[in-house]
Amino acid sequence: MLPALRLRLPASIAHPVRLLPLTFLALILVGTLLLLLPFARSGAGSAGFMPALFTSASAVTVTGLATVDTATYWTPAGQGIMLALVEIGGLGIIAMATVLGLFIGGRLGLRTRMVAQADMHVVNIGEVRPLFRRVAMTMLFFQTVTALVLTIRYRTHYFDDLPTALWHGVFDSVMAFNNAGFSLNPDSLVSYAGDGLVIIPIALAVFVGAIGFPVLAELFTEWRTPARWTIHTRLTVWGSIGLLVIGALVFMLLEWTNPATLGGTDVWHKVVTGIEGGIMPRSGGLQSFDWGEVRPETLNVGIILMFIGGGSASTAGGIKVTTFLLLAYVIWAELRGDPDITIGSRSVAPRVARTAIAIALLAVMLVTTTTFLVMLMTDYDFDVVLFECTSAFATVGLSTGITPDLPVNAQGVIIVLMFLGRVGTIAAAGALVLRRRMPRYHLPEEQPIIG
Repeated sequence: MLPALRLRLPASIAHPVRLLPLTFLALILVGTLLLLLPFARSGAGSAGFMPALFTSASAVTVTGLATVDTATYWTPAGQGIMLALVEIGGLGIIAMATVLGLFIGGRLGLRTRMVAQADMHVVNIGEVRPLFRRVAMTMLFFQTVTALVLTIRYRTHYFDDLPTALWHGVFDSVMAFNNAGFSLNPDSLVSYAGDGLVIIPIALAVFVGAIGFPVLAELFTEWRTPARWTIHTRLTVWGSIGLLVIGALVFMLLEWTNPATLGGTDVWHKVVTGIEGGIMPRSGGLQSFDWGEVRPETLNVGIILMFIGGGSASTAGGIKVTTFLLLAYVIWAELRGDPDITIGSRSVAPRVARTAIAIALLAVMLVTTTTFLVMLMTDYDFDVVLFECTSAFATVGLSTGITPDLPVNAQGVIIVLMFLGRVGTIAAAGALVLRRRMPRYHLPEEQPIIG
């Protein structure tokens, strides 16, 4: 028997903070190679390198932006590859490997648990094992239920045969829970516009997937006692519900008479689409109407919702709802002159507030810089380019329709933006600067004039 071979990585690369983005990068390259195989593309020949790379990056980062039509450009085998990439990317390549190792061997190495901790934002390493069990079971449960509901609806109203209905149901359920915007239909969900038995289950799956795994794990045991929830769970749950309600109401108010979206439809259609408009911009990416036809005000609301995103350690992107609400508490404390940042009966450590500010500023810098670059490379208007870049950074997948027409260099910018949005601005920065040491002295303080 041959001795077991172990791949030993340099310590600088094997560090959990740096290993995380490297594994996502490796998965993108593997996905690109698979999509380049002739059996993955419809018609003669293999896929072009840029469509394969863009699709792989979009799938691994669970974004859903596409430069080619998923339904016609890729074969069922190619669509299956995309499905697998989304599934792995949604849970996180390291988290998926850890879950598999847990179920197969039941043993986790310290370094593996540290990498999983960095990916899943778990505070205590000891929480990794039970969290992953619940993550895997929750993920499977919601995707199975959603696929079952959609398959029944597709078979009875849209498709003549069960295999086609089942494939569409499974594909859409995986994309919904993982907050990816790929669809087997050329028009995404437009064919199902106003159908509450399709739009609502998909929207609910997107909402649950965007809550975040740590919150789902806590709700699994504490859902009946909100008073015992942690600050993180309270901010995520109530913040997500609040953004859903506000987003839906504002969307319906602005689009109620727009003939290109809600105008001319009945009240039920408006309500169903309004719920979609309040959920999908926060990371869903699937759409039953053309975002290129909405009013400019609605487009700006969509940009704000995409930038905020979903919960931490979820399949959603953006700066995260907890970061957004924490910044609101920071501003409130500063306006009141409070020395501490308090949420309920708890105070927030200054380093947490500093991290939230850093995440928000890095996100603003990335989105504005890439928007400027894409505008230099194209002739599109500012609001359209900003929407596309925000969608890429927040790994949402919504589009006004310009992504397929972007030049190759602009598509490269979008790929980089999707990658950074998935691994996180702090993780990406931390991967480059690993040394964190406690200072042995403090310099004299000085207060510059602010404002």
